[in-house]
Amino acid sequence: MSVTNLRAASTSEAARPVIEIRKVAKTYKTADGDVPSLRPLDITIHDGEFVVVVGQSGCGKTTLLKMIAGLLAPSEGEIRVEGHTITKPHGGVGIVFQSAMLLPWRRVLDNVMMPVEVKGLPQAEYRERALDLLKMVGLEGFEKKYPWQLSGGMQQRVSICRALVHDPKIVLMDEPFGALDAMTRERMNVELQRIQSETKKTILLITHSIPEAVFLADRVLVMTARPGAIDAVYPVPLKRPRSIDVLSDPVFIALTQKIRKHFSDAQTD
Repeated sequence: MSVTNLRAASTSEAARPVIEIRKVAKTYKTADGDVPSLRPLDITIHDGEFVVVVGQSGCGKTTLLKMIAGLLAPSEGEIRVEGHTITKPHGGVGIVFQSAMLLPWRRVLDNVMMPVEVKGLPQAEYRERALDLLKMVGLEGFEKKYPWQLSGGMQQRVSICRALVHDPKIVLMDEPFGALDAMTRERMNVELQRIQSETKKTILLITHSIPEAVFLADRVLVMTARPGAIDAVYPVPLKRPRSIDVLSDPVFIALTQKIRKHFSDAQTD
């Protein structure tokens, strides 16, 4: 089963909604009283779309991802993934965290194969896919290495392969490159863009970095401070594939400045 054979079938399917968030809000119950995290949100994300959510720490970005994955229940509203209302954890998503979270005693290939083992999928068939994915991210020949033998960027590539190995429609990414140095982070942004282009997965990524958001996204969703809400939505009118050179493009600069103004204005209110 090759990676290329798992691409989306047609352009017409790209308009199909795969994540539907309708009037979703979240309030945490604590001993000291209710703590609102998210105000009612309405978001639709389409098949094959790369959407990035940018916002300050504590605005509810990670809470939103956890609710889409079924790890948290909304206090209000409904989340639908592939037409199904989400009420519990489900197999329709792959998740990439800020830390690679690889098991240090397992080799690279064994780490990638973990979702296959957990879900009881056919080992031989998905081992081929795991090897294809490692080759796609430039880690062919590293299958038998341990995590401690890899750089931070290489470990994150392994975690991306792990998120993709069971062929989810959707990949959720929570600050996946936040712990990397600036140069490695730029390279990983280029790599992630290429991976998304090849696999045609729907990706929802959250970040604090405005340049990262604009570089990667088809659309950028800007969130307010807690309790979080969608302050603005910006389509990114930059052609793909995008190289690092796009960082000096006037359109890129103008859009990053426009998004940054949301946060500078909020600090002066």
